Amino acid sequence: MLVKVSSAALQGIKGIPVSIEIHVSRGIRFSLVGLPDNAVRESHERIRSALQMNGMDIPRKQVVINMAPADLRKEGSGYDLPLSVGLMAAGGHIDLTQLENSLFIGELSLDGSLLPVRGILPVALMAREHGFQHLYVPLQNAEEAAVVDRLNVYGISTLKELCLHLSGKTTCQPWSRDSRPAGRSEMAAEHDFTFVKGQETVKRAIEIACSGGHNLMMIGPPGAGKTMLAKCIPGILPPMSLSEALETSVIHSIASMAGTPNGLIYERPFRAPHHSISHVALVGGGSNPKPGEISLAHNGVLFLDELPEFSRYVLEVLRQPLEDRHITISRAKYSVDYPCNFMFVASMNPCPCGYYGDSGHLCTCSPTQIQHYMNRISGPLLDRIDIHCEIEAVRFDKLTGQKPGESSADIRERVKQARKRQEDRFRGKFGIHCNAQMTQGLLEIFAQPDRQGMAILRQAMDRLKLSARAYSRILKVARTIADLEGSESILPAHIAESVGYRSLDRGDWGERKK
Repeated sequence: MLVKVSSAALQGIKGIPVSIEIHVSRGIRFSLVGLPDNAVRESHERIRSALQMNGMDIPRKQVVINMAPADLRKEGSGYDLPLSVGLMAAGGHIDLTQLENSLFIGELSLDGSLLPVRGILPVALMAREHGFQHLYVPLQNAEEAAVVDRLNVYGISTLKELCLHLSGKTTCQPWSRDSRPAGRSEMAAEHDFTFVKGQETVKRAIEIACSGGHNLMMIGPPGAGKTMLAKCIPGILPPMSLSEALETSVIHSIASMAGTPNGLIYERPFRAPHHSISHVALVGGGSNPKPGEISLAHNGVLFLDELPEFSRYVLEVLRQPLEDRHITISRAKYSVDYPCNFMFVASMNPCPCGYYGDSGHLCTCSPTQIQHYMNRISGPLLDRIDIHCEIEAVRFDKLTGQKPGESSADIRERVKQARKRQEDRFRGKFGIHCNAQMTQGLLEIFAQPDRQGMAILRQAMDRLKLSARAYSRILKVARTIADLEGSESILPAHIAESVGYRSLDRGDWGERKK
């Protein structure tokens, strides 16, 4: 007797169909082939216990199970459910016709209850793409899988419940859910710009960065509000489209066993890893490859607080993802590709003691110490940060002022309008959505200043000794400033403001102490 059950494997952020073939013949042996890892091999004991606890057992015959394609390594405990379904069918407990056009995935506990697995959303997308009509998943994963339309998703609690359904004795109803994103939730009170006192120059820089998707660096003394400002950034970013929500949710589904509790992630991610993070945790990979923090920040914000405290090697691995907006993890046994199109935001003190340039405190650092501190961040990484913004400590009269600042909602409206201009400019032609993604060729078309603006830019290039990459970043930021003002042309004032956001390129940091 031969039984075939469909399941899935994960490779990167994509699901791959896996066919589980169970052949039962005369003899007494149990054999599992098809490159299973230890977790899959151990499923034999979990399945045996689960079947026995629900009044069934593995057929007492020769059982050979093949997991095809045989050259694809099968990892994880998600194959418990399809393996047990195949054995139940081989034992005559369920109707074989119920297995057609159905895909199964889930982990079993010893009593037969189903436990959640990671990566349900990409599996559901793959099932729909390959024409499956029914998807059976643990109950905890059902809401996440149900965001995929044209697919019947069944959330199953126990093996007994599934057996009764597949044998026709009871009927389970598929989950139903609208996959369109809901409205954005209001930002928490402490993360609204209206409560940020002063710092108008920094707010302007953040608004420009969010409008064009630019990378941002904030440099200022302790307590100036760098972290608070960074946490307000998601509140002024434009809402995600359905395609962006799906992309982001797929990555989080793969990374977390709990997946996405509400089906889709509607808010742009804000990831702020500690400076002790390893390079593998940041970019992804490992023995069982998972997305790193840069991929979890896809379509959102990656915030690195106290940037010089991060390992030099950890920071250097950011250089390629910041340019290419995807990361390829290559190992001897696998190669996976993860998207990482994020807005990079960083903050740092201006010197080891933190008070260089602060009029209210005496800096105790020598110019050599300051330069050594700044050299923890390499020139190539700084080159990839579009906006460098210096922050001053907030004065007492600003802190105690009664007049509230401009709200995140008001700033968000201007950001949305600027993004809409960019989307209209690039729609259907270039495969990009914001100014930060422009290539050199697109800069020649959309970001060329007039003669006066070019003269200002030439003077800045000569005086600051800027690289070709910095030249491109200045033009991109200038294009965004023009979009915020509704200008089709890049004016000299736009170029001058953009050049002003290259503080760390001046070359005299630490020499202006006295």
